[in-house]
Amino acid sequence: MKPLITLGAAVALALSTPVFASTHKEAPGMAASGAAKGMAGCEAQATEKKLAGAARTSFLKKCETDAGASATASCDAQATEKKLAGAAKTSFVKKCESDAGGGTMAACDAQAAEKKLAGAAKTSFTKKCVADASAK
Repeated sequence: MKPLITLGAAVALALSTPVFASTHKEAPGMAASGAAKGMAGCEAQATEKKLAGAARTSFLKKCETDAGASATASCDAQATEKKLAGAAKTSFVKKCESDAGGGTMAACDAQAAEKKLAGAAKTSFTKKCVADASAK
């Protein structure tokens, strides 16, 4: 099991390093990998760029979508590496993406907190946010 986890981490790192290098201008000691950054990384970037309002919301949405795309590529690469095909590959990729997409709920919760939503409004917003994210 440990070799599989190590292999998965190495593949994720290998796939995310070029994305990070081309899109970030941070000091080398502050590096974080693409999909692993998730919402926290996108929030930090938006704050660093001093974005607010609609510009911030738009940036966060695009950033999260890009992070999800790299997770999908990573899952496809893992399936190919395991020489999976057909239904086995589809099942593996679906599970891999859902495991990687666990950050979607946290991202939506963070957006709801930023908007200072509570109760039914927060629940409704979060539900719609997660549905919108999974529709992409």
